[in-house]
Amino acid sequence: MSWSMNGPLSRLLRRGHRSRRPTETKFPSSLGNYHSSAASLLLDDVETRKTDDPRDPRPPGPKVKLATGRTVTNLASYNFYNFNANEQIKEKAIQTLRTYGVGPCGPPQFYGTQDVHVKAEADIANFLGTEGCIVYAQSFSTISSVIPAFCKRGDVIIADKAVNYSIRKGLQASRSHIKWYNHGDMAHLEKVMQAVVKEQAKAKKLTRRFIVTEGLFETLGDSIDLPKLVELKEKYKFRIILDETWSFGVLGRTGRGLTEAQNVDPQQVDMIVGSLSGPLCAGGGFCCGTKDVVEHQRITSSAYTFSAALPAMLAMTSSETVHLLQANPDILTQCRDNVKAMRAQLDPRSDWVMCTSAPENPVMLLVLKPEVIKARKLSVDDQERLLMECADEALANGVLVARFKNRPYHYAIAAKDGDWYAQPALKVCITSALSKKDIEKAGVTIRHAITKVMTRKGSSKSA
Repeated sequence: MSWSMNGPLSRLLRRGHRSRRPTETKFPSSLGNYHSSAASLLLDDVETRKTDDPRDPRPPGPKVKLATGRTVTNLASYNFYNFNANEQIKEKAIQTLRTYGVGPCGPPQFYGTQDVHVKAEADIANFLGTEGCIVYAQSFSTISSVIPAFCKRGDVIIADKAVNYSIRKGLQASRSHIKWYNHGDMAHLEKVMQAVVKEQAKAKKLTRRFIVTEGLFETLGDSIDLPKLVELKEKYKFRIILDETWSFGVLGRTGRGLTEAQNVDPQQVDMIVGSLSGPLCAGGGFCCGTKDVVEHQRITSSAYTFSAALPAMLAMTSSETVHLLQANPDILTQCRDNVKAMRAQLDPRSDWVMCTSAPENPVMLLVLKPEVIKARKLSVDDQERLLMECADEALANGVLVARFKNRPYHYAIAAKDGDWYAQPALKVCITSALSKKDIEKAGVTIRHAITKVMTRKGSSKSA
């Protein structure tokens, strides 16, 4: 049966098409060559709001005002270097917003890629010392997309048992054969690698083999022995996917991450994945490596090909903050001094908690000591409840801290032996925007809040 263009359906479609003919929109001359009024309206609204407006658009700083009207010390933000209050970055962000608009409204590699994206990728690659870089629009989906872009069904991945949630989603999506090694245990890692090599040699089957780990672990805050990891990688012919989401912009003299901190050539690491949010106060993520590694992701990485490009303003902000870190390493020194001051008030002086984070990590994770958990027979739920009470008590005394969310790990892919779990913790984020005196005062407040909760009657077990 033939279909005629003169049928009733065709006439209805043509009428509908004619009735929805686009109309010409005239923009005011004050916008110049800018063809979208949305960004200008948003920008004008931000610039003209009063500071006492409840919709105050300013980003949270070291001191924040709560809905109740109280002003508290903010130790729950990843704004380690107070870049969100930097006037130079702010002016360039406004200029970029006026030039490019709010968002690219298109996917990368098509009309979504702009010159600021190309510049951001070049700046990050030069900063880390790699051949190339690819920028993603979302930080969380970067590593969870990079892994399945290279690891397929039948491949072997050896992962640290303490890797973060986004890595676990990437492992799950890869459908590869996952093996686990004990957290930070290089001897156990080598045993697992030897077993994989021996198994493949016996079966006469050679597949791609990867090691997936973090620079600074989100769940514990500690770091790995990267030189030893590279040595094992070269010895047993594996590839390394290193997630530096929490170490990029934090470790090393200029914030280049774990490779700089432990004096490892970045080109010895096959893929370095990082975040542009957090300390860089931008957004999105990146993956650095050889040019082949980068170009492969442009056509196979789902989070890159099936997503709108990173807004131009955030791409520019990432370039600018990278330049600031490179030109002024003292920014990191001041933050590290504050970290030392906070640790001096908490870890050695508290009878109830200990810090599992690395000494230079501005995200301090405070967990209950093993002897406290054992003596009081505290379950994971009990620990969560007590730490939540500690955070509430600290807030009542003027210090805002967060709590590490470990619930998602209960439902994520993990080792079958089940001997590792994400322990509940308080999360204290240090910033260079506060003076040493303010940090010490906040540390005393947190310590006293923990002591008050733990010595309260009925704090051993939930009712």
